[in-house]
Amino acid sequence: MPNSSSVSEFLLMAFTDTRELQLLHFGLFLGIYLAALLGNSLILTAIACNHHLHTPMYFFLLNLTLLDIGSTSTTLPKAMANSLWDTRTISYQGCAAQVLFLVFLFGGEHCLLTIMAYNCYIAICKPLHYGSLLGTRACAKMAAAAWGSGFLNAVLHTATTFSLPLCQGNAVDQFFCEIPQILRLSCSDVYLKEGWLLMFSASLTIACFVFIVVSYVKIFKAVLRMPSEEGRHKTFSTCLPHLSVVSLFVSTVMFAHLKLPSISSSSLDPVVSFLYSMVPLVVNLLIYTMRNQELRDALRKLML
Repeated sequence: MPNSSSVSEFLLMAFTDTRELQLLHFGLFLGIYLAALLGNSLILTAIACNHHLHTPMYFFLLNLTLLDIGSTSTTLPKAMANSLWDTRTISYQGCAAQVLFLVFLFGGEHCLLTIMAYNCYIAICKPLHYGSLLGTRACAKMAAAAWGSGFLNAVLHTATTFSLPLCQGNAVDQFFCEIPQILRLSCSDVYLKEGWLLMFSASLTIACFVFIVVSYVKIFKAVLRMPSEEGRHKTFSTCLPHLSVVSLFVSTVMFAHLKLPSISSSSLDPVVSFLYSMVPLVVNLLIYTMRNQELRDALRKLML
């Protein structure tokens, strides 16, 4: 049986064999990609050019925006090219690179969402300590830790996954390369080989999610004690959507990467992957532009 040394390329999932629908998918992906690039680029420029936005909250948002741009740029260009040129192939090295960058960027984003919840908690529950706990150096260290932990996690997962021998062909039931799909092609007992790493990642993800939930419980308790109804409404309108994004992101990622093969479905997997790879990026843009008056004002000044 062939192993990984004989696999020089993988075959990604084709959405359809109809040429007209392939072009429709290309147009859809192109629209999503351009909208994501434009929206995130405007946020980056607005934060960089407006000195009033040089605060910890917007510093973390800037980092989140960079991660969002990287995530969309890792999957959508290849999907667009395959739809446009009616092909399914991706090289072995290209597949490994996709896995590395996806795990890196998604891991960094999850860590950053946790840090942003902490920032919100300190700002609302401990405002007198905000300056000392979230100074310039502390913010830089937390952002570096988010990027660094995401990269370390990605290197470990990618190295472990692509060291396994492959004997189940080279067809990936997904429009981009991801770890569960590569593991299905292995002839090894992958859940034993990668078990410790999956348990570590799952524990880290759950710990971050629990921290976010606990932070928001304390935030909501503090908000409910606010005398101003306008202040309560403003805080809730920002925190609740952010918590929804985190819940969607964590639940879909964990389901996609930790579900058993017996509950896998060729029609369900692409939907789940699309949810965790695309939807949070779009919702992030909506939350931090449509529901943030300071950022809206900065964008308005930038475009005038």
